[in-house]
Amino acid sequence: MSDEVPITDDREPAGVVTAMIDHVLGLAVTWTEWDGRPLPAGERLYTPHKAIRRVTDHLIDHLAELEARLAGDRTIPDRWHASASTTPVDLAPFTDQDLDEATSRLTRLGRIWTARLNALTPDQLDHSPGEGWTFRQIAFHLAGSDYYADAVGNLSAVGSGR
Repeated sequence: MSDEVPITDDREPAGVVTAMIDHVLGLAVTWTEWDGRPLPAGERLYTPHKAIRRVTDHLIDHLAELEARLAGDRTIPDRWHASASTTPVDLAPFTDQDLDEATSRLTRLGRIWTARLNALTPDQLDHSPGEGWTFRQIAFHLAGSDYYADAVGNLSAVGSGR
């Protein structure tokens, strides 16, 4: 993930966010085949649970930012441990029940993002209140959350590790 100003284009911001979620869930359906070994990506390790946690946390963090800025409030800095840490829960097997819960959680977050972004005017998307990236830029930044899922990859080949 990068802190560089996100590049935007003419796609609808809500569609950008939901396409990322669809991509993540498309990979996640293969993660019940995970062999339990963390997968390296750069200097970090990823697992199915960690990828879902990071995508979810990222969506929540920026949603909280967007809502605070719209309300004229200060944003609360996140205190996530992010991808620098791999917790014991991250190392648990990724089961069909975990996939069901991840699907429910991310689908709901996608609907919340869609409702919120579609309620904003083009001016609000491109000239957002408060400090930070515009709301359009935030949506395009969120598209990069697929990095976490891509770090785990498609595990449809049992025991492939990737």
